[in-house]
Amino acid sequence: MSRRILFARVAAVCALVLGAVVVSFAPAYAASVTATFAKTSAWETGYTGQFSVKNETSTAISSWKVEFDLPAGTTVGAYWDALQTNASGHYTFTNREYNGTVAPGATVTFGFNASGTAAPTNCKINGASCAGSPTTTTTTTTDNSTTTTTTTTTTTTTTPPQTGLPRRVLVGYLHASFANGSGYIRMKDVSPDWDVINLSFAEPTSATSGELRFQQCPVAECPNVEPEAEFIAAIREKQAQGRKVLISVGGANGQVQLTTTAARDAFVRSASAIIDKYGLDGLDVDFEGHSLSLNSGDTDFRNPTTPVIVNLISALKTLKARYGAKFVLTMAPETFFVQVGYQHYGGGSGADPRAGAYLPVIHAMRDDLTLLHVQHYNSGPIMGLDNQYHFMGGADFHVSMADMVLAGFPVRGDATKFFPGLRPEQVAIGLPASVNAGNGFTSVAETQKALDCLMKGSNCGTYKPKTTYPGLRGLMTWSVNWDRYNNFEFSKAHRAYLPR
Repeated sequence: MSRRILFARVAAVCALVLGAVVVSFAPAYAASVTATFAKTSAWETGYTGQFSVKNETSTAISSWKVEFDLPAGTTVGAYWDALQTNASGHYTFTNREYNGTVAPGATVTFGFNASGTAAPTNCKINGASCAGSPTTTTTTTTDNSTTTTTTTTTTTTTTPPQTGLPRRVLVGYLHASFANGSGYIRMKDVSPDWDVINLSFAEPTSATSGELRFQQCPVAECPNVEPEAEFIAAIREKQAQGRKVLISVGGANGQVQLTTTAARDAFVRSASAIIDKYGLDGLDVDFEGHSLSLNSGDTDFRNPTTPVIVNLISALKTLKARYGAKFVLTMAPETFFVQVGYQHYGGGSGADPRAGAYLPVIHAMRDDLTLLHVQHYNSGPIMGLDNQYHFMGGADFHVSMADMVLAGFPVRGDATKFFPGLRPEQVAIGLPASVNAGNGFTSVAETQKALDCLMKGSNCGTYKPKTTYPGLRGLMTWSVNWDRYNNFEFSKAHRAYLPR
């Protein structure tokens, strides 16, 4: 899954014969600010690129500017975490107000989607080579050889953190703590078609406590529930088969409001306890209802001030740091909390203060986010990037909603507050598994029509996406149980369409 790009530093070493003494002048690389490029995903007609700006000096820098050239046939589309200008294929990216200061040894990143396959050339950062600033060192030895020139090459690679997920995924929520009319499924009996299994749900002891609890479905509701030891053993078996098992927090009944730092710390502590007890691979954030909202005056998704937002971001960053690069972090917001942000953003905009409230969390966690699978169901009409309203249940709805999080959009129509699109491999589409599972059920044919349009640029309806996204990661569904209730129509049909 990783993408690599190699940068060569070529140093010519010239030996000058001065009698019997040879003096060698060897360019080395001093501590400087560097910018390293990597293609984090690629497809036939384009790629997603990322630059990592690293301060290798002993003092902080307060701003940075990266310049490079792209040949004819390759252009930059959506971009994020930088400001961009273009003059005839010469691109300049400068820092945003929140990532210009880079401490000694620290790294910041920015990225973009490119149409075309050529990589950047002639890269400069703050006017110097992106590879670093050369210095000359001198050594003296005794030799009688003639003048020689040698070339050495140093290779730098960048490898994005890997979570072990396949190229295409099916994500399913498993009713682990309740049956909900669809019947209980033992962990060992979950279909192998699922790549990510979200245990539903861990819920708080109260809305503002932050203290999470998870327990298996009670026998009174689920007579066939397995013993805990068998449940844990089955999780290990799924993991041995390459599946990821997460704890999903929230759900329709689990309101989580981290209003205080004490609640934040309780969230981290109790989530860690659940993850450790069951040996899970990560966390799914399924905050619904009134879990997230924006206070009056909180109008910039890039610099949130509302405690429930700030504390959630802090908690997620702590968990990611605790468990490392392989920690799987997913989110399942409703469209109201994401795409509605194109028109309305809470914090005193006159709209519901929950409008767009997931955007600051997604943005703050974008470098650590494994998957965003917005729920394309239980939704009202939503305005897309074509400024037209789109309705649940058909291909156009899924294409337009996915395009918004992939291409990015100005929040509340403000071009100075542009929410950058996510990388295609970070995005999946959320759907009900059957008509029983939720409003907005979409047939297999319409779902795959949407995938054709987004991934291949074919079979599109009225809405045309900004570009194609061959790297789109897959589909999520509510739920594994409702899929079995519907004779596995969702998992069988879409697994065949999206082979690993």
